[in-house]
Amino acid sequence: MSAETLRMPGTAFGRGHVHAVAGCYFVASFAALGLPPYLTQILPELGDRQAHWAGVLYVVPTVFGALGAPLWGRLADRYGRKRLLLRAQLGLAVAFLLAGLADSLAAFTVALVLQGILGGTFAASNGYLGAALEGAALSRALTLMQGSARAALVVAPVLVGSLSGVLSPHRQYALLAVLPLTATLLLAALPEPAPAAQTSERASAAVDPTPPVVSLRALYALEFAFVFSTVVSFPYLIALVDDRLPGTSPTLAGVLFALPHLCYLVTALAVHSAFHRRPRLGIALGFTCIALALAGHATASSLPTLIAVRLLLGAGLTLGLVCLSVLAADCAKGRAPGGMFGSLEFFSKAGAVAAGLAAAAGSARFGPAAPVLTGGAAAAVTVLAVLLPPLDHRTRRSR
Repeated sequence: MSAETLRMPGTAFGRGHVHAVAGCYFVASFAALGLPPYLTQILPELGDRQAHWAGVLYVVPTVFGALGAPLWGRLADRYGRKRLLLRAQLGLAVAFLLAGLADSLAAFTVALVLQGILGGTFAASNGYLGAALEGAALSRALTLMQGSARAALVVAPVLVGSLSGVLSPHRQYALLAVLPLTATLLLAALPEPAPAAQTSERASAAVDPTPPVVSLRALYALEFAFVFSTVVSFPYLIALVDDRLPGTSPTLAGVLFALPHLCYLVTALAVHSAFHRRPRLGIALGFTCIALALAGHATASSLPTLIAVRLLLGAGLTLGLVCLSVLAADCAKGRAPGGMFGSLEFFSKAGAVAAGLAAAAGSARFGPAAPVLTGGAAAAVTVLAVLLPPLDHRTRRSR
């Protein structure tokens, strides 16, 4: 068995299957990631002339996605990961169609609630991969999944903006519903991870007494802290750029926003190769880069400085995401992957919601620099926590 392929009864799960799952997540997430930035244009069509509800509706799918993720994960372990992955894609399609056809603010809000409850494609995809792969192969697959998310985050808003001259962002929800439907058809051809594979993993875990690098609780805490410290700077970054560099074009501001995500796309696999055997070091370095970068955001006053701190944030983002994938793959050994990745998604989304609330409160009270300082402080505290003994299993054998 190679590092990239896990044999299952009657089939082989390899790179092509992983790329198919990541590609389907990429196309299905276009509406979920590309349309929320346009809520201020969508809501006036639905009666909210000043788009007062934009901030609340921005996090509605995240909140309900967090609440539903653990349940869907447990159901996937019980009824089949492929079946629940297909359900998630179909759920997104239904929610997008309803959002595109909504003719009132209430109906649109219900559609966003359903998007959160019925979606969960990222957790479902990771749970599916976790049932088929393990070790380095799984962590590499999870790294690729994060790359798919970053690529969608960069490309989707541009595509939506390009189409807005022909079709309003509101109606694009209905048009983009075809993407998760297409993903469903493609995923239907993939194999279902056999129960025997999970049994084999459990037996292997029972023979190998080596505990994971960090406990499951520590993994959840790191996921929450990482998402909080990075996402808290997103909502008001454009305002911060305008404050530091008055007259900056929207295109340049968008490029500055995208730089950290582009860093991940370019360097993630190389970082995985360098740190998959020492993820704790990578996590510590990642949070250190994030803390320094966000502190730099608060003081940057020129374009070169802003570019430098955005690239430094990209380094932290890449180190953190890659090493969290390695730690998640390590914790998944011997566990039902649906439930574990569903719970991990809950803490990820909880971190995003907390970050949004903290960013809104801090910006309103102290200005656009407050969110980056909040995120930097959170990252600095997490660096200290990573270096403390409780995150480490002292009985762990040296690798």
